[in-house]
Amino acid sequence: MMENGMMMQYFEWHLANDGKHWERLKADAEHLAAIGISAVWLPPVFKCSKQEDVGYSIYDLYDLGEFDQKGTVRTKYGTKADYLAAIAELHDHGLSVYADIVLNHKAGADACERFQAYEVNPTNRQEKLSEAHEIEGWTRFNFPGRKGKYSDFIWTWEHFSGVDYDQLTSKKAIYMIEGLNKGWADDDLVDNENGNYDYLMYADIDYRHPDVIREIKEWANWFLKTTGIDGFRLDAVKHINRAFIAQLAEHIRRTYRDSFYLVGEFWKDETQGVENYLEDTDFKLDLFDVTLHNNFYQAAQQGRDYDLRQILEGTLMKEHPSLAVTFVDNHDTQPGQSLESSVAPWFKLQAYSLILLRAEGFPVIFYGDYYGLKGPKPSKGFQKDLDSLMNLRRKFAYGDQMDYFQDEHCIGWTRSGTDQHPGGLVVILSTGDENQIPMNVGPENKGKNYADQMGHQQAQVKIDEDGQGIFPVNGGSFSVWTCT
Repeated sequence: MMENGMMMQYFEWHLANDGKHWERLKADAEHLAAIGISAVWLPPVFKCSKQEDVGYSIYDLYDLGEFDQKGTVRTKYGTKADYLAAIAELHDHGLSVYADIVLNHKAGADACERFQAYEVNPTNRQEKLSEAHEIEGWTRFNFPGRKGKYSDFIWTWEHFSGVDYDQLTSKKAIYMIEGLNKGWADDDLVDNENGNYDYLMYADIDYRHPDVIREIKEWANWFLKTTGIDGFRLDAVKHINRAFIAQLAEHIRRTYRDSFYLVGEFWKDETQGVENYLEDTDFKLDLFDVTLHNNFYQAAQQGRDYDLRQILEGTLMKEHPSLAVTFVDNHDTQPGQSLESSVAPWFKLQAYSLILLRAEGFPVIFYGDYYGLKGPKPSKGFQKDLDSLMNLRRKFAYGDQMDYFQDEHCIGWTRSGTDQHPGGLVVILSTGDENQIPMNVGPENKGKNYADQMGHQQAQVKIDEDGQGIFPVNGGSFSVWTCT
């Protein structure tokens, strides 16, 4: 990962279903490189149960918009050729490319099958509400449009652990499939919410089945060779057998590239659960810092009632900074989505200053925050201000960091700079009234003037003999100061 690198999540939930997204991305590659983006996280490329799907109702991992399946050749975002062309263009501009990989489940099966299953308690998945009985589930995937190209593997009920619909009775419930070595993953290998959170949706893939493990590894080999991708964003990992995730990570890095990047979406705001996951997967992948996002959300909701001194408490950014992928919002937290917790606009740029201008973590810029959101709750993006913050990160956010977290409504920090990136910077945030913090930038800067690069403060700050200056901030705002 390059120094002061930045990732952009290049999609939001309500992109147009026009098949042009990969083309727009290709055209945007030069601009992304120019603003300092070092890696781009792309939405799932795989054929889903319907064309307009965002990418998580996954049908065929081998169909990247190439075959006439589910009523379409292209996906919501375009064709396989468009996808590969966009990756090539991003690579030509020096950007890494990360694919969003959905391995928890499959949707849109080609046929039903009959098998034995137990209905289970949805809030305690290990509690059986019925004896094993015959149900009919959508579990057969034979991909007639692909006709065995790339892989002749046929998915049947034996390769899944559960479904949520019985076609025989038209009943919606959670069914655990019965059979030799069947059932949910062991309790200590998935999240413990709802007793055992192996089952999430659709036909749940069974990662104890040796044929499944073999097929997914072979698919990974094919996908990496086909696309030349640089990393995976692994969807919904708290629902996937973590022993398999560790095994897959080892396989990819051994057979493809030792530097291959992996980040998991482990959506849990609980320190010990996150810590356990990192340990159980041998620290082989980074994780999105969900606790930090939730802290941002709470700070924005509570305003002056929130204690800013606690903004980093319980976060990966604080506890495991080298494994923390920091973000303000994403496609799941945006308005109207399953994990809706969008950070209020008044605090959003303050949150971005925390992930972009501090030393810890690998920050993500959300497409919806940069370019704006479409859909039923549209909003404009913060492109100009985010460009400023990213430019400050590239030029000044280097060197030692000193925190000034003494006031519950106003915090700040300094970065000292380096020989290659001299000058450093000063950041100050307020969730209350206008305020100020005396901060030290080093005696080597005595007599120098500092200006607010965000334009919120017009007067400059002069540094005294000891290297200290008194840096002001407007109420409910932030400022970023650098030497003039």
